[in-house]
Amino acid sequence: MRRLIFPVLMGVIGVGILVALGVWQVQRLGQKEALIARIEAKIGAAPVAVPASPEPEADRYLAVTAEGRLTGREVHVLTSEGEPGYRVIAEIDTGDRRMMADLGFVPQADKDIARAAAQVTLTGNLHWPQETDRFTPPPDPANIWFARDVPAMAQALATEPVLIVVRSLEGADLGVQPLPIDGALVRNDHREYAITWFSLAVVWAVMSMFFVLRMARDGRKD
Repeated sequence: MRRLIFPVLMGVIGVGILVALGVWQVQRLGQKEALIARIEAKIGAAPVAVPASPEPEADRYLAVTAEGRLTGREVHVLTSEGEPGYRVIAEIDTGDRRMMADLGFVPQADKDIARAAAQVTLTGNLHWPQETDRFTPPPDPANIWFARDVPAMAQALATEPVLIVVRSLEGADLGVQPLPIDGALVRNDHREYAITWFSLAVVWAVMSMFFVLRMARDGRKD
């Protein structure tokens, strides 16, 4: 029986570690779902005026409204919504400040259509996307960007580093499909991870049991 102690111990320890990892993922799932619920509540709240000095952390996803003129100055961020196209990041001049509005998606053919408008009212959410890393190429000379980089886009458009991701727009038909923020932007794979760890625990337990039983049977033959 002594020869069985080690494989039994390894089986118990292995199952214990895998179950613990699965339980941890279940706990993380609950935390992430609570975070998503808070974000969705913030996104869907009644819109307010854009704060004078919005903070990227405190005011991320804040529901806001702004009235002003789209000047026609834009940057275009390469993306895909079932077909190749661009996010249109446009300058909006409210009279006392200039900010950026993520108007949404246009297909490639509509990239350079004029979108200046006399007066519009935007409703959406403040956002500072974290889409860039050291592998992100610089903007193309043809005004094509490969990620939303709020400080860099603001510098290019000479606006405040404030981006409103538009949910709805009144006052003009720009032919742009809004891409509003929702809770899906927060990645939540913890359910799949938990299932994976618990499945591995079952596999480990079955394999350990099979190995121990075979060792016991071989021991009896000896």
